[in-house]
Amino acid sequence: MSSDILGDIKSPRYVHAVSEEIRKLKIEKRISIMHVCGTHEHTISKSGLRSLLPENVRLIAGPGCPVCVCSSAEIDLAIRLATEHGVILTTFGDMYRVPATGGSMEYFKAMGADIRVVYSPMDAVALARGNPTREVVFMAVGFETTAAPISAAVLSGPPENFSLVTSLKVIPPALRFLLDRGATEIDGFILPGHVSAIIGRKVYDFLAEEYKVPGAIAGFEAVDVLLAVKNIVEQVVSNTQPVVSNLYTRVVKENGNEKAIASIGRVFRTGDANWRGIGIIPDTGLYLAEEFEHLDARKKFGVAPEKAVEIQPGCLCDKVILGEAEPEDCALFATTCTPSKPYGPCMVSSEGTCRARYNYRRVD
Repeated sequence: MSSDILGDIKSPRYVHAVSEEIRKLKIEKRISIMHVCGTHEHTISKSGLRSLLPENVRLIAGPGCPVCVCSSAEIDLAIRLATEHGVILTTFGDMYRVPATGGSMEYFKAMGADIRVVYSPMDAVALARGNPTREVVFMAVGFETTAAPISAAVLSGPPENFSLVTSLKVIPPALRFLLDRGATEIDGFILPGHVSAIIGRKVYDFLAEEYKVPGAIAGFEAVDVLLAVKNIVEQVVSNTQPVVSNLYTRVVKENGNEKAIASIGRVFRTGDANWRGIGIIPDTGLYLAEEFEHLDARKKFGVAPEKAVEIQPGCLCDKVILGEAEPEDCALFATTCTPSKPYGPCMVSSEGTCRARYNYRRVD
């Protein structure tokens, strides 16, 4: 490679070279590989990677979009704080238009609720400092990637008028859940680069050691994803003891970001979490530890999640998230459900599987 490493990674000739190497492998059965990262689906769809693979190698989109798996009941709760308790509700931009039981945050903003998009949790803290007579609530959504800066915001000493609604989830126990279900054929995992930058490679060893399933941590260029596919396919066809490979060493370390891990571990405790359309997955939620429970908006305002509509009638988001259906299988896809008027959560964020497929679909 030349000194322009990123330039080489982005080169189409490398993409096609790796694709040809995969096609030359002796693949005698169907191999299903699941990724659990919305950005990977974006890369796969944008680059048309599925068309470059042999017919018996299938890439499945799993539950890798954080706003897609955010429970409707938690969104409803946050909206109630804005509409019934008069708080300034803040959240990340990709949460703003996610449909919940009675409508999205965008809808209730139009109805007069004070709901604002922020770019980081520290923006929400700053908003609370600048509005000492108002209560400011930050809806904390995401996986380990966003849990790290959110924990830093909590440790920054926010003012008394600041609190959080947490809807944070962790990935490794969710992989156990997917394998234990046995409902979706999974021969290997392409593991998320952003999450792995925080938690490292080693935490995934249970996949190979306990479940005999290979994995590969991948970056976000097309060739990154194809190299991960090649790595997993080679392991499957060789029928040797599987391993979890780190193919994103330019970012991901063996033990991750130890400072970020320590920060998350201090601020949060783990517990069961409700994944939208999936239900309760044990030990996948992050909740404020006892030391920081005074920042829990649920306790502060005495509210709790109520019965909610998680998946609207006719929507297949729950099956898409689990890899049991493709977006194109849904009768609403690209008709009733579009990015300008999303019917289901998977059509909102750029990390949503339906949104990625819509953006890069073939239109004859």
